[in-house]
Amino acid sequence: MNAHYLNTILEYIKAKNPMHFKKLKKNIAFDNEQYVTRAEAFFGSYVESLERDGKDLPFALDCYLKVCNDVMFEQMRFAETGAYTSTSFDEVNQRVYNNPEVMSYYMHGLLVSQYLWEHHYRILEFFFNNMGRFTEQIRHVLEVGGGHGLYTNEVIAHLNADYHYTMVDISETSIEMSKTFVKSDKVDYILQDVYQYSTEKKFDFIIMGEVLEHVEDPLGLMKKLHSLGAENATAFITAPCNSPAIDHIYLFRNPEELKALYNEAGWEVALDLIASSESKKDVAIDDPLVPVMYAAFLKKK
Repeated sequence: MNAHYLNTILEYIKAKNPMHFKKLKKNIAFDNEQYVTRAEAFFGSYVESLERDGKDLPFALDCYLKVCNDVMFEQMRFAETGAYTSTSFDEVNQRVYNNPEVMSYYMHGLLVSQYLWEHHYRILEFFFNNMGRFTEQIRHVLEVGGGHGLYTNEVIAHLNADYHYTMVDISETSIEMSKTFVKSDKVDYILQDVYQYSTEKKFDFIIMGEVLEHVEDPLGLMKKLHSLGAENATAFITAPCNSPAIDHIYLFRNPEELKALYNEAGWEVALDLIASSESKKDVAIDDPLVPVMYAAFLKKK
């Protein structure tokens, strides 16, 4: 199998961070043809977008390694205190979202992690494999917190030509990055807090990847999405549990808390997946110090 970009990435990380290289070698599924094909296609497109923006792959990998260091520090603090280092939106807004330098490395690092962290890729794979079941005849799509634009490209590839795609994000850095990466001129980018976003349009499909942990009122946010959804709307929502990061403020302890939240906000789970950040062979999945990703396709009740 052709793994040009993956091999280049591993060699770069091996020279910069040998310990992390060993973990990647264990986690990356080089024997999985589908994974390699998808990863190579993604990194090929990503490198093109980097070059259009005057950057290159080593820049992105340095961002990724910085994010890994951030996460390691946050996890150590979480193990000591059982709490995230930030507790309010104002804190993370000043610390991250209103700091273009931090947002740049953070978003690029997180984008790379989608194909290098096993649990991130499992969520992507779950989305890829099941999206078609929920996107037939969809015309109006809303993405909240689009960030790097990875999901945007994937959804657009499955839609008919007659669609309207709206992305609402609070970060100008994220929107600019999405504009570089997304291969469509039919996306309406809105720089706004989704709580203040207002439109008469109702959306058939809503995507929100890893946003709930960034807000003080996740129930209010899910109710907001419910109000924006059409009568038979579908939402694809992902959120982590026990997952400290520089901009995480709301701590979900387990997926059951998220399911209860969705139900209270007027959504029901149609299909879901739990993905641990660590191999079952290395650690118990229900260990409260192990980050877990929860992804779900939801239907509006």
